Amino acid sequence: MSYSVKDILKIEVAPALGCTEPVAIALGAAAAASLLSGKTIDFIEIWVDPNIYKNGLAVSIPGTNGLVGLDTASAVGALGGDPALKLEVLEPINEAVVAQAEEFIKAGKVKVNLLSEHKGLYIKTILKSRGDKAESVIRDLHDNIVSLKKNGKPVTENELLPRTPHKGNKSELLEMETWLKGLSLENLIELLDDLDDEDRKFLEEGIRFNLRLAEDGLKHGQGLGVGKSLERLARQGLIKKDMIHEARKLASAAADARMAGVKLPAMSSAGSGNHGLTAILPIKAVADFVECDHGTLLEAVCLSHMITAYVKAHTGRLSAVCGCSIAAGAGAAAGITYLMAGNIHHIAGAIKNLTEDLAGVICDGAKAGCALKLATAAGTAVQAALFSLQGVNVLATDGIIGHSPEQTMQNIGTLSTQGMIETDRTILKIMMAKQFSDY
Repeated sequence: MSYSVKDILKIEVAPALGCTEPVAIALGAAAAASLLSGKTIDFIEIWVDPNIYKNGLAVSIPGTNGLVGLDTASAVGALGGDPALKLEVLEPINEAVVAQAEEFIKAGKVKVNLLSEHKGLYIKTILKSRGDKAESVIRDLHDNIVSLKKNGKPVTENELLPRTPHKGNKSELLEMETWLKGLSLENLIELLDDLDDEDRKFLEEGIRFNLRLAEDGLKHGQGLGVGKSLERLARQGLIKKDMIHEARKLASAAADARMAGVKLPAMSSAGSGNHGLTAILPIKAVADFVECDHGTLLEAVCLSHMITAYVKAHTGRLSAVCGCSIAAGAGAAAGITYLMAGNIHHIAGAIKNLTEDLAGVICDGAKAGCALKLATAAGTAVQAALFSLQGVNVLATDGIIGHSPEQTMQNIGTLSTQGMIETDRTILKIMMAKQFSDY
């Protein structure tokens, strides 16, 4: 089975309101709630994999005035979310819903269970209401609702379920990732020839979404205020305003706003809004410094999305490796190099340069501090591209770098899926020993 560039964009790129892990929890709860005749919910219980748990602990939930927590995400989703909106499920919530959710949690009506040994993205939600029970299961993708049940009986006719069944319960994502792993960098670049007007319009929308988040972050300085601080430092003359600075500023400002729970959607990439910010905004920043037509900019962004998806196919959807740094960072480096008229060898070199620089950056959950990592990833992506265009390329003899960009990205996958399993467990233990011990 083969896929087109349109298929890749459809599966891997989508608007997301808020951090995708708590939003996925909210979606599961909203989906289960939609099966109940009334909105009177007595109890919510959820089961999640370790990485959903890790990424949902400390990040602000949009529309809640800075509230955090997996319990909060499930409560606001069940009480006021619209599952038809997928990763924008929390768009309808208001102050009344938030207040109701807070009271619901205070009454002990939400229970969160960690499936400590579960591999892969998984969220199971059960809602109880006046003798009725509704259940939803999300797997593989943040918005991939694979199962709905009411009072123990499967619900098969529902618009929230995948329209097309897949062999052996293998999701469309996993099927596409298997295909994607067999491609070369050259194959990915060739796919750009198939972009049509609809695809370009969608890519343009992604740039617009993520720029709007960056502008909000620069205006208000939410969270750590990394983007706004970078802007101020340049204005004070303490750092130079160049393309690296602009890439760092835009990416971090957008992350500041998003991680603070600003009610604006991000265009996500490979299941993550922060991946989307990293994959898109550094390229847009560079485009303002170099001569390039708008069509080339859109192609560069598309290549960035595809490289991000390629790396994530090897590392897994969620892992101990910071995907913003390694996956979306590699995507951005490739896209920037393409934007600046680099050839396939330059693009390959940029990917390897980025990997050598940032391999090993850990993911310690979604939180305000992610803005710092996005600033690093964005700046390093620009630097990796510029170095490659100047003939600076790390050697295959260096560490985990392979002879080809494909082998390098495969090695990152091996590092993530085999080498950092215990690292991921340790990160979670450290996080749970802090303010999250009540779970």
